[in-house]
Amino acid sequence: MIVEDAVLPQDIAAAQALNNAAVPAVNALSAEAMTALCEIGALRIVRGDDGIDGLCLTIRDGMPYDSMNYQWFSGQFDRFLYVDRIVVAPGAKGKGVGRALYEDTIALAASHGLPRVCAEVNTDPPNPQSMAFHARLGFQPIIDRLNPGEGKTVRMMVRPIE
Repeated sequence: MIVEDAVLPQDIAAAQALNNAAVPAVNALSAEAMTALCEIGALRIVRGDDGIDGLCLTIRDGMPYDSMNYQWFSGQFDRFLYVDRIVVAPGAKGKGVGRALYEDTIALAASHGLPRVCAEVNTDPPNPQSMAFHARLGFQPIIDRLNPGEGKTVRMMVRPIE
C-alpha cells in the first residue's frame, strides 16, 4: 500500500469530502479550513480505485494552530508530530489503510528526529474501534479532556518513537 505525500489540488476537495463523511469521529471542515490545515501541516493519502481510501493530516510542533487539543499537546511537549485527523473510507476499512497511514506518520516523525506522535480519540461520543486501534499501535493514554465548545471528551494519547 502506497502512502502519497504529493497531493494534488483536487485531492484536497476529495479529502474534505471524506473527512466530512466521517463526522462525528472527526470535526467537519470547510474547504477553506481544509486548505489552511494543509498549508500548516502535511496531508498524506492512500488512493483507491474509486478515489481516496484514506487520509492523515499531521502538524508539527510550533505551528500557528488554535486547536484546543493541539495547544494542549504544545503545553506538554516541546517536540512532537500531531495527528490532527485520520480518516479511512468505509469501503477501505479492514484493509490496512489506517495502519499504513499511521506507520507512515511514525516513520515521518522518526525521520525528523521527533520523539513522539500525539493524537486524541473521542471517548464521548465513544469511538471504541479507534481506541483499540491506537492501543495496538503503541499509543499510551495520558488524560481525558472535555472540549466544552464541541461537547466532546477526548483521550489524549502519545506514541513514543523508539
